[in-house]
Formats: sequence, C-alpha cells, structure tokens
Amino acid sequence: QVQLVESGGGLVQAGGSLRLSCAASGRTLSTYGMGWFRQAPGKDREFVAGISRSGGSTYYADSVKGRFTISRDNAKNTVYLQMNSLKPEDTAVYYCAASPRWTPSVRSKIQIYDSWGQGTQVTVSS
Repeated sequence: QVQLVESGGGLVQAGGSLRLSCAASGRTLSTYGMGWFRQAPGKDREFVAGISRSGGSTYYADSVKGRFTISRDNAKNTVYLQMNSLKPEDTAVYYCAASPRWTPSVRSKIQIYDSWGQGTQVTVSS
C-alpha cells in the first residue's frame, strides 16, 4: 500500500481559496487512480473529485464542479485539490485516497480505495 499525508487545510472566509496537497510515499503514485473525499460532522464520507493515473481525466461532484480543481504531479508523488469560492457547506475533513483498481466508472466508490490519508480539516466561515 501507499502511504498518504494530506496538508493545506485551515480556516478561511466564504469566497476564499485553499489548496490541499496529498503526498505519497512507499509506492509510485502513478500506478494509482486518486480521489478526494470529505466528511462533515454527522454526515457520511462523500466523493469530491477523482483523477486518472496520468492526470488526463478528472471528475467532480456536482456540488464542487466549477470551483474545485484536482491535479497531480507524478514526479513529485503528490496530488492537489485547489478549492476556490469556498462556501460554509464545504466545511469538512478532507481525505485523499488511492486505488490500484480505479476506473472512471467506479471513481466515487469508497470501497475501491485501499489507502487513505489521515485527513485535513477545512473550515469555511460565513
């Protein structure tokens, strides 16, 4: 398995931006499809964005489409989530996850992801 560590979370006002990073170690990240998920208090973990192994294909939840951008730098073994126009409803713990079984059709399914980071808190104030 690959080990993942997220960073970049914090407190921001509504309308602001944050960039999350997910650094991988232990395995070459280019062999994994990647996803970002989030979990708000009292709610289930939900899919936010996914990216193919090469970075050529990206996918987003409807709630973040047009505001968030997922990207990856395989040379740096890092995946990013650029979050713009943040809203209070974006407040959650954000997790990155890796899957060797990733395909576009299953990108949002939590069960395909074998490796998870510890999460980073994002809080958006109104």
